[in-house]
Order: sequence, then C-alpha cells, then structure tokens
Amino acid sequence: MKVGLALPHYDFSYPDGRAADLDATVAFARRAEELGYDSVWVSDHFFLDLSRYGGSPERHRSLEALATLASVAVETKRVRLGTLVLCEAFRHPPVLAKMASTLDIISGGRLELGVGAGWYETEYSAFGFRFPPTAERIARLRETVDILGGMLSTERFTYEGRYYHVSDAPNDPMPVQKPRPPILVGGKGGPKILRIVAEAADGWNTVWRWTPEAYAERVRELDHACERANRDPSSVRRSLGLYTVVGSDARDFEDRWARTCERAPIDASGFRASDFARDALAGASADIVARIKEFEALGVSDLVCSFGLVPFSVSEEEQIELFAREVLPAVR
Repeated sequence: MKVGLALPHYDFSYPDGRAADLDATVAFARRAEELGYDSVWVSDHFFLDLSRYGGSPERHRSLEALATLASVAVETKRVRLGTLVLCEAFRHPPVLAKMASTLDIISGGRLELGVGAGWYETEYSAFGFRFPPTAERIARLRETVDILGGMLSTERFTYEGRYYHVSDAPNDPMPVQKPRPPILVGGKGGPKILRIVAEAADGWNTVWRWTPEAYAERVRELDHACERANRDPSSVRRSLGLYTVVGSDARDFEDRWARTCERAPIDASGFRASDFARDALAGASADIVARIKEFEALGVSDLVCSFGLVPFSVSEEEQIELFAREVLPAVR
C-alpha cells in the first residue's frame, strides 16, 4: 500500500489557524517526505466554503493547485505529487497537457494527474465559467481525459470532439514519465465515471468517507465497466482518500478525537467517534491498520489521508508523525 498526505492549503487547513500559506504547505510536503509518505496531494479550488461539509458559507482562500505543486516539486526529491482532482473546466485541455508535462519535468517524473468533472457551482459563477448540467460536465471530462492521454504520450495529437478540438497539437518537450504521467479520474463511481475510467484512464480515485462494504459495491461496478471495455480490471489503479484521526491506543485516540473536534472549522459538537469511524480512518493505530487491510483486499493500492474532519486540513501535525511511525510500517 502506498500512502499519501492531503496537504493543507486553505485558510481553514493549518493546525495553528494561519491563513493560506505557501511556505507552510511546502513545509508539510517536506515533512511528509522525511517521514516516509509516498505522495502529497492538493485539491483544485480557487476558494472554498464548508457548507457542503456542515460548515458556514464563508469563503476561504486557497493556493492554486499546479503552481503549488511546482513549488513543492523544487523543495522535495522523492515524494510523488498529485491533484485530487483538477476541475476539467478551469484549464483548456491541451493547455493543461502542456502544464502537466512541464510539471512532470520540474519534478523529475513525479506527477500524478487527477481530473474530475467539477461540482462547485458557486466557484464557476464567481470566476465566469458556465456551470453545465451533470451529463455535459461528464462528457467534457471524457474529452479532456482523451486529449490529456493523447498529448501526454505523443509529440503531436489531433482530436475532434463535441466540446474540444486539437489539430496536430505539439507537446514538446514531452513529460519525463513513459508512456505518460498517470491519469486518475475522480468521482463517487457512477456508471458514466467508471466508463471513462475503464476506457481511457489509468486509475480511479474516490474520497473522503467510505465503508469497505460500500466501496466493494463500487468496485464490482468498476469490474463490470472494465469487462465491457475489454480491459483487465486489475490494470486500473484504485486510489482512495479518507479522513484520518489516529491515536497510539484507545485512550490516546479519545484525547486526539476531542482536540480534533475542538479545532475543526465546522461545528463538530454532535460528532461521535464511533459513527465517524464507520466510514473513515479513526481509532487506535492497530484499528486503522486493520481497516486499511480491508481496503487493500478490495484492490486499493493508493491511500490518501486527510488528517481532520474536512478535506485538506491537518488538525494535529503530531498525528501525521504518529501515523508514519505506527501505521506505515504495518501496511507496507
């Protein structure tokens, strides 16, 4: 199992309550590399409110995803750099292919390119993007994945889609990774998303709360999609992001859970640890190891941990270190 860290990069993200801070984000990436994590990840929002997660509609600032990863790339040497996930509407697909190629070069071949259909209508409106119906957003995602796949693996590429077109488009210099940087499609795993995964992507990512039982159901649907596409299901990388709250034992977990709830940027007064643990990584380190192995048995090869109650936040830096010390060796 490869394990990554969801990097803090929003106003609500950092354990000391600071505003969005590039130096702090890069420092977390360096520390993750030192501790032995395999990857670090950023999301793709220009701002974010927490109403979706039970918080207020207040808008929180964010660092831009690809520029942030470029900064992380020059300050790290080994850890892989991923996006969970880029909104396909925000960057014209062939331009995104050029950006991704350059980032792969900057990092020496460490890019993990996650893309998705987009969901945050408020952000679309604020930045002047039309927010299409779901079916159109998914159709655009498919064309984006096709263009990325073609341009990242060939020096010139032509594509004629309904929404996007490229004509003998050059991509020179090419990325370092061959045949291309991995392309992951993010989503809950509806039929249309899984079809894109099976037919055109290298892997599938889904986040942030999953029980093994619910995930197993989606995996069965992924297998069926692969069968229809004449693809070996085992060739699809399965990436899973989960909220994480860890303690060394039950008593330590109780203390850390209480502090995590107190520091959360949402009202967590009604949260119960037992309920949270059903579809997250929450508990003593031994319990978390057991849960990770359940997902591993379902084919998960890449895990991304978000150490808090909302995405891309860190409630306690000590939990990142504890996880590295007591969980990573047991799941490798």
